[in-house]
Amino acid sequence: MRLTLALALLGGGLAQTSVAPALRIGGVSPDIPLILAVFLGLSRGAEVGCLSGFVMGLIQDAAAGGFVGAQALTKALAGFAAGQIAGRLWVSDPLVQVPGLVLLTFAEGLTRYCLLQFFHFPASFGDLMLYVVLPQALYNGALGAASVLALSVAESWRSGSLWR
Repeated sequence: MRLTLALALLGGGLAQTSVAPALRIGGVSPDIPLILAVFLGLSRGAEVGCLSGFVMGLIQDAAAGGFVGAQALTKALAGFAAGQIAGRLWVSDPLVQVPGLVLLTFAEGLTRYCLLQFFHFPASFGDLMLYVVLPQALYNGALGAASVLALSVAESWRSGSLWR
């Protein structure tokens, strides 16, 4: 199980640099490490979500350059928050998972903006939220919904109850 988790973390970090640019629509690309951190937090708890978000965010920071640690911190907080939500809500329902992913993506973008303001990041709050964070949150939600659907179909196919 630890090997599977390690491979998922490494794969999520590498997918952000290799697959996400190919999935870009209108200048907006999905945040695959954030999607993975939120889903791991929802399914395995706050500690796993926090650790996975930190590791994948650190990989993302190292690959992108710039301020190292911003992605790691915000994704760790999002994974931890997802794990905390898992203890309070019925998270096996996709109607909780996908809106939770969208809200946590928006909160992660807002937190990252506030963190970068300490270092005088030159961006307008309204433009950043309207043109970067909100489209990415909606795209992450659509990709998360497709992932949840694919996983539920694969699980029902594996159990043999797909067509019954």
